[in-house]
Amino acid sequence: MAVKDIVVKRFSDLCKERNIKYNELATLSGVTPSTVYSMMDENRRDVSITVIKKLCDGLEITL
Repeated sequence: MAVKDIVVKRFSDLCKERNIKYNELATLSGVTPSTVYSMMDENRRDVSITVIKKLCDGLEITL
């Protein structure tokens, strides 16, 4: 499993645990919903550490 896949799984699990939709995660994190959906797309291989940091901040977790 690639690092990107692990990161996506972790954010997906956190959203399920907290009952948060991806649109809500985007709002909490200050990014566009398309940014979140793009990152969560299995076909995309690139993921930005900046976006990961913003999502972590939105969920109030450490990187």
